[in-house]
Amino acid sequence: MAFRPSPRQIEYFIALAETRHFGAAARKCHVSQPTLSAQFKLLEDQLGVTLFERGSGLVEITPVGQELLPLARQALDSLDALVSGASSRQGGLGGLIKLGAASTFGPYFLPHLLPRIKAVYPDLEIYIREDRPTELGRVLQSGALDCALAPAPSIAEQSSDEMICQEDVLLGIPADHPLASVEQVELSALSGVGLLCLGPGYQLYHEGQLLCRASGAHMLEDYEGTSLDALRQMVSIGMGLALFPGSYVASEFIKEQRVVLRPIRDFAMTRSVHLFWRKSSSRGHHFQKLAELARQTVDEMAVTGVRRPSSQL
Repeated sequence: MAFRPSPRQIEYFIALAETRHFGAAARKCHVSQPTLSAQFKLLEDQLGVTLFERGSGLVEITPVGQELLPLARQALDSLDALVSGASSRQGGLGGLIKLGAASTFGPYFLPHLLPRIKAVYPDLEIYIREDRPTELGRVLQSGALDCALAPAPSIAEQSSDEMICQEDVLLGIPADHPLASVEQVELSALSGVGLLCLGPGYQLYHEGQLLCRASGAHMLEDYEGTSLDALRQMVSIGMGLALFPGSYVASEFIKEQRVVLRPIRDFAMTRSVHLFWRKSSSRGHHFQKLAELARQTVDEMAVTGVRRPSSQL
């Protein structure tokens, strides 16, 4: 019988490709480095090829390894499909979901969603990774995540998706700023104003660029925020204005008195948040169920400025 790699050997291969370091790959797979090294050497010997060039530190994948890597990921996806297919016969969502969440949305939505998931699927384990949307897209396609909650269109390539909600994006203004006294900000009033924003890789960065082009405001690139909390603190001390999405506003602005929120007249800003998964995944029916639970959570939250998409009403 021809040699067949074990699932663990395939996991070691993929982990090495992602980390390019034997120690980091071992930690990722929760095994000792000698165990991973020995099993990976056995995999190469039995396949008769060299998958990585070893050095003193990082390892580099060989052309053969690069060619075989997508096949390794497909093999693990097929094993996941076997497990999820059996689970679906029992009405579950599989034993584990590796869920990514945009850091501008997940911390303010998941505390509401996770209890609902646990109530419906008590045996389901959920691994959560928060990051910027572009990085989530990369990790999703690598197979290290099963699905991801993120604003569109940040993760569109090679992905299927379900829209979860739409949320208003409002302009945050220091409470002592002249624009804080108006109910709606005129677009022309923003000419020359400095706009604080998160860095590239966030949908809000793109929205900020659109606003600057339309109004004549300018991005304060030297004061790029690392989180929405950091942006709010900078706005509060008068360093500039910033954009904030509805879910964050509902969660964090309850006691905020130093920053006021205003819509922009004739330039309504919204963003849509979707659940994404790989088109090649066999678990699409699981993620559709998860998306519906997320939409039900949006309804239950009843937060002003965050709503179920109109197509789902």
